[in-house]
Amino acid sequence: MTGRQSQRILDSLCSGVILLDSSLLITYLNPAAENILGISVRRARGKSLLRLVDDEPEMRDVLGRVIETGDHYANEIRLSPSEVHAEERIVDCRVSPIELGAAALLVEMTDVTRRSKISRENALLIQHGAGRQMIRQLAHEIKNPLGGIRGAAQLLEKQLSRAELSELTEYTDVVISETDRLAALVDTLLGPGGPPNKKPVNVHELLEYVVRIIEAEERKSVVFKRDYDPGLPLIRLDRDQMVQALLNLVRNAAMALEGHGTITLRSRALSNFTIGNIRHRVIASIEIQDDGPGIPFELQDSVFYPLVTSRPDGTGLGLPAAQELLSRHGGLIEFESRPGRTVFQVRIPLQQAEPS
Repeated sequence: MTGRQSQRILDSLCSGVILLDSSLLITYLNPAAENILGISVRRARGKSLLRLVDDEPEMRDVLGRVIETGDHYANEIRLSPSEVHAEERIVDCRVSPIELGAAALLVEMTDVTRRSKISRENALLIQHGAGRQMIRQLAHEIKNPLGGIRGAAQLLEKQLSRAELSELTEYTDVVISETDRLAALVDTLLGPGGPPNKKPVNVHELLEYVVRIIEAEERKSVVFKRDYDPGLPLIRLDRDQMVQALLNLVRNAAMALEGHGTITLRSRALSNFTIGNIRHRVIASIEIQDDGPGIPFELQDSVFYPLVTSRPDGTGLGLPAAQELLSRHGGLIEFESRPGRTVFQVRIPLQQAEPS
C-alpha cells in the first residue's frame, strides 16, 4: 500500500487520529481529529495536545503513563468547553505506543457526546416513569386514610360536651389542620390532572413572567442574564403548566445561589434532536444556568426521583413535578452540573403529537 493510499484511508476515518512525539507534541492529525480539537493540522503540528484540551488532568495522566509503561489505554474522557466548542464533550479515547518516525504515541478519539446524551435521556425517561408510578401509588395509599382521620376528628369534636370542648378542641383542631396539610401535600404529589390546554405561547414571555415572580420572592442580589434566540417561534403549550415547570427550575437555581450569583436564561432552536426514541426535526431548548456550588455528585443520578433533595428545608418535589409537566408536552428536562456551573435544559418539540 502506498503512502498516498494510507493517507486517503486516514482522511476518510470517522475517528480522530493523532500522532504525538515523546514530548506530547502533535506530529499529525486526520480531518476527524481536526474537527474534535477545533484546529487544522497545519496549525496543530508542533503544539502540545494537552494545551489544546485545557490540560485535562485524566488525559495528561494517561499520556504520561503510556509513555512510561508502554501499555495501551482506553476510556471515556470529558473535554471542557472551548472557543470552538461551546459545550462539554465526551470522547472515547484510546492511546497506544507506536514507533513511526518521530511519533511515539497514537491517540484515537471518537466524539460520543450525542450517544451518551441519548443514553442519559433514556435513563431520565425511565427514572421519570418509575418515580411517577411510585409517587402516585404512595399518594393514593396516604390519601385514603387521611379522609377517615379527618372525619373521625370532626365526629369527636361534635361528641365532646361544652366543658370538654374548650379544653380538647385544640387537639382536634391540630388533627384536622395537619390532616388538611398532608392532603394538600398529596395533591401536590399527584400533580394537576387532565391533558394540557395548549395554545401558541412565546416562551420568552413565560421566562420573563417567572423572573418577576422570583425577583419578588428573593429581594437579594441574584443577577439575571438573558441570551434569547429572537427567531424562536411560538410553541403550542399549556401556559400554566409550563410556567409552573419553569418556576420550579428557576426557583431551584435561585435557592442554590443563596441570594448571591448569576442566573442565565438561554433559548435556542436545535435541529434533528432525539427525545427518547422519537427524532424531532426541530426542538426549542430553554436553559437555566446558575454559577452556584452545583448538585452534589451522589445525588446527580436521582434528582428527578420524588423526595430527593440536598436542602434541609426542601421537599424534593420541584424537579419531578417539572419533569412530569414537560412529559405532557412530549419534552424532557436534562441537566449538567459541576461546581460553578449547573445547567438545566428544557427540551420541547416544536411539533407535538396531540392526544386523540
